[in-house]
Amino acid sequence: MQLTPYKRFSTLLFFTLLLAAGVQAQVIGGRHVFSYLALPQSARVTGLGGIQIAVQDDDPVFAQANPGALNASMSGKVAFNHNFYLGGVQHGYVEYAHHLKKYGFTVHGGVQYLSYGEIKRADEYGDVQGTVKAGESAFAVGGAKQLSDRFTLGLNVRMAFSRLDIYRSSALMADAGLMYADTARRLTIGLVLRNAGTQMSTYAGLKEELPFDVQLGLSKRLEHLPFRFSIIAHHLHQWDIRYNDPGLQDDDVLLFGDDQPSENKTTAAIDNLFRHLIFSGEFLLGKNEGFRLRLGYNHLLKRELSVSNYRSLAGFSGGVGVKIKRFRVDFGYGSYHLAGGAVHLGIGTSLI
Repeated sequence: MQLTPYKRFSTLLFFTLLLAAGVQAQVIGGRHVFSYLALPQSARVTGLGGIQIAVQDDDPVFAQANPGALNASMSGKVAFNHNFYLGGVQHGYVEYAHHLKKYGFTVHGGVQYLSYGEIKRADEYGDVQGTVKAGESAFAVGGAKQLSDRFTLGLNVRMAFSRLDIYRSSALMADAGLMYADTARRLTIGLVLRNAGTQMSTYAGLKEELPFDVQLGLSKRLEHLPFRFSIIAHHLHQWDIRYNDPGLQDDDVLLFGDDQPSENKTTAAIDNLFRHLIFSGEFLLGKNEGFRLRLGYNHLLKRELSVSNYRSLAGFSGGVGVKIKRFRVDFGYGSYHLAGGAVHLGIGTSLI
């Protein structure tokens, strides 16, 4: 019996939730390897809050996060993106996509790289004895098949490598993505299982967690305004993603030995809910949407990277994109901390 597209979607969603139930023990930050795979792939994504899985257009970089975004309009497109990250870290991604008309498939391939720059090597007395070499990279290939007028199913396979001085590690991972696109309503919905896999080799003989994530996103283009808004939900496999930071506790001592007031459970639940969400918008202006303005807000970054008693734009992002003939140039800025943010530049063109 052949399944309808809607039944395919329901089946994939069921197995998503089933898999999510088996990975509840995983944590989100600082306790897994290859965490650089969660960095924004392009300047456009940086400007949109750091994650975008629910837009399907001619930008091939979206296939890195959601292989279901692959479509024929990406054919022949190549994109180069470089991220001037914090602390002198350099991060980038190169991507190409091609549509195989004969087979009805769209395929893509990409290389992600990260360099930690020059790190001084010192002994226990602080005497510098040279430098430490450290860097990471990942190679991904994928493809997608349009199941119907509205549904596209895609798969990525990724091999990741890491070098931290004398230590080496590698991992094999896969992404499964589904895209629902209703052109009449200008609505797209994306569902992704990211970075499911295992370490092939470890740093010191001990396997560690990979940055697995279950994401669900929605994008809607307004009918009477050249604006598209998106809501992305991440870490759906783990409800509680709050971090109890002792440094953010109120140090004031109450008089007469009274206990400190406990946090309201309702407020904590609402805060935790919004940490799962990223809100973004993109203005599509000019002829052929050649000029684009982007804004994003990531509540998780806002809460985790803000400094107590200081105002900052941590969690906010923005960017601009310009399309000139066959070339597209993008700029994105993500504000992470009072100490600074990340500047992301990208350029794309069509080879056919």
